[in-house]
Amino acid sequence: MDDVETRELRYFVAVAEELHFGRAALRLGMAQPPLSRAIRQLEERVGVRLFDRDRRGVRLTPAGEALLREAPAALDAVRAAVRRARRAGAPKRRLVLATKAGSSHEFLQALLDAAPDDLPVDVALCEIGEQAGLLRDGTADVAVMHRPFDDFAGIDAVDLYSEPQVAIVPASHPLARRRSLTMAEVSSVPDLPMARWPLADWTYPPGPGPEVHSQSQLAQLVALGRTLLVIPRSSRAWQWPEHVAVPVLDAPLATTVLAWPAGRSTPSVARLVETGLRIGAAEAAASA
Repeated sequence: MDDVETRELRYFVAVAEELHFGRAALRLGMAQPPLSRAIRQLEERVGVRLFDRDRRGVRLTPAGEALLREAPAALDAVRAAVRRARRAGAPKRRLVLATKAGSSHEFLQALLDAAPDDLPVDVALCEIGEQAGLLRDGTADVAVMHRPFDDFAGIDAVDLYSEPQVAIVPASHPLARRRSLTMAEVSSVPDLPMARWPLADWTYPPGPGPEVHSQSQLAQLVALGRTLLVIPRSSRAWQWPEHVAVPVLDAPLATTVLAWPAGRSTPSVARLVETGLRIGAAEAAASA
């Protein structure tokens, strides 16, 4: 079997997702005849039929379904490899650190202040749950993430320190006057349903609370008295004057970690992780 080209895989994915050669050709910006020839050539290379074609339309064969499960990840890996190579060959190589906006602010500031002078670090601020994608696609080298919330599939990480969580509630709500709360109390407030964060597959858990996907959206919904949320104590950096943070006594501890793509640690990443471990140990000692 000859090697399969990434171009052919890209064509295959377009046809497999559209299940229509005309729409796939339009999506790819090409004519239909060369697309059909490319798919036939791919089937010859792989040695199996990938599509059934008849008057009723285009359908994936079992072999095509299997390839569709694997092909997008293969294309993503190629794009990530090219992006990493370009960044590694840049005249002024800089380490890119991804972090959720407003997350672990004190730790992040301490990490940047303590980073060696010959290790320039750029910060890529992102929204909820986006750090893993930035690591996988080669945009970022290392990320500040949190257990048990973030997706660590295909990612290596070291735990730095753990901390309690707090409920962020509207300052005008009666809960804002409480000294502490429990998870049962914050989970069942009729007029203040808990915000729903996206899961690892970007779907949302069931519930009456609003679906949130950005820090600014979430902050305003809390200020308007439409929702509350439970977050690590150190994430209060983005708290508005209209918010109040109340400790949640039985919330699971949140663990801040430094993460990088599995098996892709570099000397620069290792040096930053070593710095992070020293700062994390100091954070843990201070909160003990």
